[in-house]
Amino acid sequence: MHPLPGYWSCYCLLLLFSLGVQGSLGAPSAAPEQVHLSYPGEPGSMTVTWTTWVPTRSEVQFGLQPSGPLPLRAQGTFVPFVDGGILRRKLYIHRVTLRKLLPGVQYVYRCGSAQGWSRRFRFRALKNGAHWSPRLAVFGDLGADNPKAVPRLRRDTQQGMYDAVLHVGDFAYNLDQDNARVGDRFMRLIEPVAASLPYMTCPGNHEERYNFSNYKARFSMPGDNEGLWYSWDLGPAHIISFSTEVYFFLHYGRHLVQRQFRWLESDLQKANKNRAARPWIITMGHRPMYCSNADLDDCTRHESKVRKGLQGKLYGLEDLFYKYGVDLQLWAHEHSYERLWPIYNYQVFNGSREMPYTNPRGPVHIITGSADGKIVDDVWVVRPLFGRRMYL
Repeated sequence: MHPLPGYWSCYCLLLLFSLGVQGSLGAPSAAPEQVHLSYPGEPGSMTVTWTTWVPTRSEVQFGLQPSGPLPLRAQGTFVPFVDGGILRRKLYIHRVTLRKLLPGVQYVYRCGSAQGWSRRFRFRALKNGAHWSPRLAVFGDLGADNPKAVPRLRRDTQQGMYDAVLHVGDFAYNLDQDNARVGDRFMRLIEPVAASLPYMTCPGNHEERYNFSNYKARFSMPGDNEGLWYSWDLGPAHIISFSTEVYFFLHYGRHLVQRQFRWLESDLQKANKNRAARPWIITMGHRPMYCSNADLDDCTRHESKVRKGLQGKLYGLEDLFYKYGVDLQLWAHEHSYERLWPIYNYQVFNGSREMPYTNPRGPVHIITGSADGKIVDDVWVVRPLFGRRMYL
């Protein structure tokens, strides 16, 4: 029995579609793309992450000269990542960590293999110790289709204005969209910034699909929690990234709320013992505890789960962060910019009437989720020689 002509036309269409999964009908590319950096938490190191469409060696060649040979070599590994969409597109994610970097020195590098190399990029190794003032670009909610902040970020990065980027959740809208092609496009979009600066992240609600698999696969954060929560030291600051989303997507495991909470308390205890060296404790999480936008969201229409916890009493973070003296809490999710007075439990705790942000008695909250709208690039600078003063 012969198949019907309609069957064959559908079959051919499906075959052509599957052959074009990587964007062309030719052979899949071994050339690196979507190159980006992250800081693995080890002084004198930097991790380079990139994508190919076939399995290849993972190597970074680097050096100090802008042209000519790159004498230093570092090898790493790759892992296949299969997106959860209907096409089951497969990417190969490569990771190489560079070590023994000279603090504050600019390096030139390229990544790839004999099958294909990236173009050359530059980055400046982070300084060691606590006695310097890092400059961070902080934002969230950046999409692939309306990335208003990207031209400004690219220009500022080229001018050496930042030491690192903190992207506080929500990427691409969404990384998994169109069988993860939107994620590929977004990672190419941020490459001019992220290949030159450590691009540090936390998950947002738009990363939720397939148990946050695109987020976990594409970014390389410190620690062993797949980038959902981790901490690192930078200058006089201890920076903690965590997932607000464990409170909302409980079908991925209620135990994650408890695991993260216990990790946070342990990490905060250690950070407090190290206040003499690093007086600042800064957190970043996607959904804010406080906001004023009347959009039926968690912090306006009903009590914040992040602030008060599950059922209004289990694993709430406001009391925990207040107990251990968190200085600055960075949020996004709301597509606007807001800065609060130092606050705890709806009460203002300014340092003084004249200087509210100098040695405040409560944490300061900043929401910066408008990278897709009005440009908001928050750069904060801390200066330990002047005590615990905040420059905003």
